[in-house]
Amino acid sequence: MDRLRAIAAFVRAVDLGGLSAAARELHTTQPTVSKLVAALEHQLGVRLLERSSSRTTPTDEGLRFLSSARQLLADYDEAVADLGQRIREPRGLVRISAPVALGVLHLNKLMLQALDAHPQLQIELLLEDRFVDPVEERIDLAVRIGGALPPDLVAQPVAVWPRYVVASASYLERNGHPRRPAELLKHGFLRYTGPDGAVVLSAKDGSTTSVDVPTRYRVNSAIALLEAVRAGAGLTLQPSWMVDALIRRGELVRLLPQWTGPAQTAHLIHAPRRRQAMRVQVMMDLLLASMPAL
Repeated sequence: MDRLRAIAAFVRAVDLGGLSAAARELHTTQPTVSKLVAALEHQLGVRLLERSSSRTTPTDEGLRFLSSARQLLADYDEAVADLGQRIREPRGLVRISAPVALGVLHLNKLMLQALDAHPQLQIELLLEDRFVDPVEERIDLAVRIGGALPPDLVAQPVAVWPRYVVASASYLERNGHPRRPAELLKHGFLRYTGPDGAVVLSAKDGSTTSVDVPTRYRVNSAIALLEAVRAGAGLTLQPSWMVDALIRRGELVRLLPQWTGPAQTAHLIHAPRRRQAMRVQVMMDLLLASMPAL
């Protein structure tokens, strides 16, 4: 029996919830995966999986073995990566997860630059606003903005971006230019979907103020929210990485320049590793070097 292959089949069957799904990912057949797991169970002397027509779930023994199995596969990957360090050109697939807006506006271009610089590299950029678990979903690197940080993963701070109050020139021509935070009450405010709450602003001298601005429009897409403010639908609070270029080009106007909203903090998240594969380390270095400049 190929023990490493059997352990990989067991782990992916648990992660994907079935032998057939594991077989598809491992480019083999369901009977082959079933035989591999059965042989592993025979060798260990315990039943690892409970099989049904709809789903495959780990037994108590399977759950206890799962953590060690993951670590064994990770150690093997690291050993192979160590050998691969002799090859100076990074090669192979790197899977990266990131928020949709950040990916569309900035990271997509950065990924194309990396592909151009490293001909043997492959990148899969997965753009989703939900939390992605790098271990469960086999992601090499995940960019996360805000939210609680998972305690069992490595989270490196990448960048801190201020938020600006912005509007289009056409909107300001029709509705006037607020000069103080309290004047925001006279304007329609655009938000990402969620509870209203007050808009909290901080001045350069450290003082803060909050304004209960009325919300005119909510949308659960940062790209759509940006397009709405560009179209003149109202004011909004946007992170600098989304609007700096538009402000420089005159497409948006930064309001209340002495004030900023709560900062956005971005982290680069990955599973614990003693050493990253070269292809992953190259992309990690690129993101750490490039994202603060956004």
